[in-house]
Amino acid sequence: MPTIYLAGPLFSQADRQWHRATKARIEVETGHTVIWPFELFDQDEIAKWGADAPRVIMTDCRDALAACGLVVALLDGPQVDDGTAWEIGYAHARGIPVVGVRTDFRRAGDVPGACVNAMIHASCEAIVRSVDELVDLLKERP
Repeated sequence: MPTIYLAGPLFSQADRQWHRATKARIEVETGHTVIWPFELFDQDEIAKWGADAPRVIMTDCRDALAACGLVVALLDGPQVDDGTAWEIGYAHARGIPVVGVRTDFRRAGDVPGACVNAMIHASCEAIVRSVDELVDLLKERP
């Protein structure tokens, strides 16, 4: 069973709450191990890194992502979060499957049938519309 990298914005309390709850559901209901970047380091570590913080954060997240067999990415918002888009592109380039989660009912796609930017849409092997649908899909994966 592949380890899952849970990508998405983590800057607001609502974002972090969604990711915590989704991570817990995935682990409990599917048995997958989930790596969530928010848990890779804390604010004290980031402060100590000073000007090197962006590079250290990117490197640690990239290495964690590269060690996973699947990415689950939150695609909500008027535009996919910049960091999440980078993680999706990196995963796609390395052949790591990506499952997008778009609970946002707004259409943000730029071509017919796409609910997000065409590049993001085409980089995802599936885009589900709820956490329930995500959990069901993950239960079917080996």
